[in-house]
Amino acid sequence: MCVSTQLLFDHPACLMTHLSAHVQEQLVDVLAPLGIHPRQFGLLNLLIEENGRSQHQLAEPLNVHRNVMVGLVDEMERRGLVERRRHPTDRRAHAVHVLPAGRSLHTEAEALVNGFEAELLGSLEPDEAQTFVALLKRVFVHAGLDQDLHPGLPTSGVARAGRR
Repeated sequence: MCVSTQLLFDHPACLMTHLSAHVQEQLVDVLAPLGIHPRQFGLLNLLIEENGRSQHQLAEPLNVHRNVMVGLVDEMERRGLVERRRHPTDRRAHAVHVLPAGRSLHTEAEALVNGFEAELLGSLEPDEAQTFVALLKRVFVHAGLDQDLHPGLPTSGVARAGRR
């Protein structure tokens, strides 16, 4: 556990853990006025990129258990943001499609998230911010997490329960 300020600033893992918790908390607050959670924003992002994915295909890159995904889609379907349709190639699955209200909400959320990110990285010059993000991506991939972020990559196994 990272207890002292000195320890916090001496260990990248502690810095990243503290920053991650801060960013998660702030992102929840940023999206709250729209009535969505970061996980729902992630779902909309995936559907905007590739509409009609099955619930299972959506669960893996979001790192949620398929049962959690069912509840997430249920809630968004009740709000008129997405709808389930019979999957075109798998009769056991449902394809999830974003509706116009979901696209509109995504546009609003994207603007809020972009503003938050600009503020978060505001102490960096634009070229420093690009370098920072590039370095984060390299560390992310080196840690073996690249398949958890990019929805186009195949995943190795079932989405892990309990991870956000």
